[in-house]
Amino acid sequence: MTTRILIIEDEIALAEVVRDYLIAAGMQVDTLAEGTGAAEAALTGAYDLLVLDLMLPGVDGLVICQEVRRSSDVPIIMTTAKVEEIDRLLGLGMGADDYLCKPYSPRELVARVQAILRRSAGRVSGTDAPKDRITMDADRWSATLDGQPLDLTRREFMIVQCLTNRPGRVFSRNALLEHAFPGDTDVFDRTIDSHIRNIRRKIAAVTPNDPIRSVYGVGYAFDG
Repeated sequence: MTTRILIIEDEIALAEVVRDYLIAAGMQVDTLAEGTGAAEAALTGAYDLLVLDLMLPGVDGLVICQEVRRSSDVPIIMTTAKVEEIDRLLGLGMGADDYLCKPYSPRELVARVQAILRRSAGRVSGTDAPKDRITMDADRWSATLDGQPLDLTRREFMIVQCLTNRPGRVFSRNALLEHAFPGDTDVFDRTIDSHIRNIRRKIAAVTPNDPIRSVYGVGYAFDG
């Protein structure tokens, strides 16, 4: 069956470019230019994924995301013109699957859409098995990648555990700090960057594929 995408974006020119790229990737695409009625359209249109702008006339994307999430797990990519807004949305726990800051490359959005759809298909079929799989053993504070030990420190283990519990979900540095350094108010969010570098170095010793995606100005996601 053809994948169906709904773009909710009031910048008409941008919506049309993104639509053309998604159609070229073999998807069926509908567009809406305002927020009024968007949640109902998203819930009744049997869509496989939503591309949802934050600032919309009528009803904003934050409200639409909340309304959709009350009754549907359809993947949502939220877009916004401000990096700071992504951090705020992450703090609110909006439940979107990914975030993009404008201006973004349409090719990057297509790649994000395809990655999310692959993960969603895997969850449905029970075959969500990325080539490089990380196994976390919380009892022993140990992790393996494709059967090879990663030799993570306790803090690194907690960061990887947080990321891998929700593959594809973007976590802000503050969210990772709260998970890895609970109650420690003397640790700064940039400490996470140092730990991520160490984690990547240990992963690189096992595989050339880096499963950790950096989201500029916001944080990190684990794409498997």
